[in-house]
Amino acid sequence: MQGKKNYQEKLFTIFHLSEHIPENNFYKRLKAVLDLDFLYEKTHKYYGSKGQVSIDPVVFFKLCLVGYLENIISDRKIIEHSSMRLDILYFLGYDIDEPLPWHSTLSRTRQLFDETLFEEVFVHILTMCIDKGMVSGHTQAIDSAPIKANASMDSLELKVPSDELEEYLQKIRHISNMDKPKSSRKAKVNKASKTQQNVTATKAELNAIASRNKKWKKDQNHRPGAAAKNAKYTSNKTHYSPTDPDSRISVKPGKARKLNYLSQLSVDTAHHVITDIGAYHADKKDNQCLQDITTRLKKRLNKQGLLWMNLLADTGYSDGENYHFLEQLGLVSYIPPHGTYKGGPTGFIYHKEHDYYTCPQGEIIPFKKVFLDSRTKTKKKEYRCSSFICKDCPIKKKCLGKSAKEKKFSVTFFRAEYQRNIQRIKSNKGKYFKKKRSSTVEPVFGTLTQFMGLRKINTIGIRQANKVMHMAAMAYNIKKYLKFITKKAKSNKQTLAFNILVLKTAWKRFLSRFTSFNFSLKLV
Repeated sequence: MQGKKNYQEKLFTIFHLSEHIPENNFYKRLKAVLDLDFLYEKTHKYYGSKGQVSIDPVVFFKLCLVGYLENIISDRKIIEHSSMRLDILYFLGYDIDEPLPWHSTLSRTRQLFDETLFEEVFVHILTMCIDKGMVSGHTQAIDSAPIKANASMDSLELKVPSDELEEYLQKIRHISNMDKPKSSRKAKVNKASKTQQNVTATKAELNAIASRNKKWKKDQNHRPGAAAKNAKYTSNKTHYSPTDPDSRISVKPGKARKLNYLSQLSVDTAHHVITDIGAYHADKKDNQCLQDITTRLKKRLNKQGLLWMNLLADTGYSDGENYHFLEQLGLVSYIPPHGTYKGGPTGFIYHKEHDYYTCPQGEIIPFKKVFLDSRTKTKKKEYRCSSFICKDCPIKKKCLGKSAKEKKFSVTFFRAEYQRNIQRIKSNKGKYFKKKRSSTVEPVFGTLTQFMGLRKINTIGIRQANKVMHMAAMAYNIKKYLKFITKKAKSNKQTLAFNILVLKTAWKRFLSRFTSFNFSLKLV
């Protein structure tokens, strides 16, 4: 007999969410382990005693977590998605007939809370991972990646004085297909301060931009990103974003220029738990961020009772001052030096005891002074030989060139730190750590950008971007936390099953031997 379902809404329904959600459901297990009640005391200062009741701070953070766990970056879509999921409603503490907060409440509350509060919640979840034995602390891998800002390259504007700078750029710019007049999208409100709108480039830097345009005169229509709409050569020295003034123009090899933020990430190598994350300006170099990251992370790990010993990073963090700084903190660094690093001129031998070099002809090149390089802003040592010694040298032309009369060169002030680091990199332990770093921190970044909502910053400003990055890291760690419990339980079951199998096999062998022994007795 054919059945037909007729639906009619009931006037009264007895329905309990907890009864309709499986025990192994992700959000039900998360609700059982995640306690954020400390937020009530932490957020009390942000509210007054009168007025409309705000969103529950615990609900706010849980809704944000849901967004990153579900790979949703839109506040409106987070509310829409959560209202259709029974398990998420149970996790939030809402009933099926109870309306969720308005989506704009999330963005307003995110701006209301200070970024230190987001860091405290991140540390709270990190502490949960530490208590479960997921963090060893002794080896940390650091890496960075650009994250797209919530601003368009089409809205870029020239820094003031715009009339003088525009006239200058028109003189030096070589017209190409992408430089033809096109309609550009202007920002409705200019959020940049007057300082950010001023030209920060020196005359030498502007001339460098001119020479770069000349160099690309023939092939700039064929370079990556040239075919994009309204594509043009831009620089942080001459342009700014009125939509998001804290974002910076950056580019990766083979990709088009974009407005980005720089995400600096630190991961523990034991179980790939994120121990630190932060937002920086995208025009900053990695080696300029290392000391700030290290100071913050070491303080956090020490507070948790963990001893940090090894630091793993790529070549971008290489710097003599950083090597010296890490040694002062008692950290062993495994950071490959730049390919441009040389401990001195080729063929020259360094004598550490008396701090001098000897040239291929055996002449001494003594140390003269310490100075600060005007271009790289790094500390260097100068070595210079007398012109009298170089006057009759048989390799003078090859060694000095056409105009120089004496041998003079500079070497980094931190040569000893460089050499110690190079020895560690070349060791077997260093080769092992190189593979360990690439298999630890790089997959974490891939997971965050592809599956944890960090493909784009959906807020404005570096402080808001820092909050977004911390929330994505919280979602990642809490997911690792729950998976770690599951894996541990599975491994115990597997161990028990294996032990039972071993006992069964031993019992069968015993029975077969006992049977054969009895049979032989009967024959006798």
